[in-house]
Amino acid sequence: MTELFVVHGLALVRLAFLLVGDQETAEDVVQDAFAAVYRRWGRLTDREQVLPYLRAAVVNGCRMVLRRRAIIGRFRGRPEVPFWSAEAAALLGETRRQVFLAVRALPRRQREVLVLRFYLDLSEAEIAQVMGVSRGTVKSTASRALKVLAVTLQEER
Repeated sequence: MTELFVVHGLALVRLAFLLVGDQETAEDVVQDAFAAVYRRWGRLTDREQVLPYLRAAVVNGCRMVLRRRAIIGRFRGRPEVPFWSAEAAALLGETRRQVFLAVRALPRRQREVLVLRFYLDLSEAEIAQVMGVSRGTVKSTASRALKVLAVTLQEER
């Protein structure tokens, strides 16, 4: 379990960060996913499927966070804006920040597909498995998301 965390923990935190927009929440989501796997470690029969399970758990944890934020935003009357720490701002240059914000503005499913495809470099089949959708849905969702991003980023120039 320790080796799994050392090898994949940072990539999963980055995945969560790209989906939820802040480092602390991303770390919490990943920690919860690893804790769930740890609780079931003795009962796992196919340990080759742990990484896909962790990815799915992180994506689902991010969905939960975003749902909670949306509910809170409805009652507050304003959406929660991602917090940009000095560290995050240094890590993301201006162009990357524009891309990040454009991706964050996409609908949840489109954002998830793009992050899984271009950040984790997963295949369509792997994305479909993580998200629980068909490969055709992955392809069409990615196509629509890329068209929206092309328009959005062109307008910002």
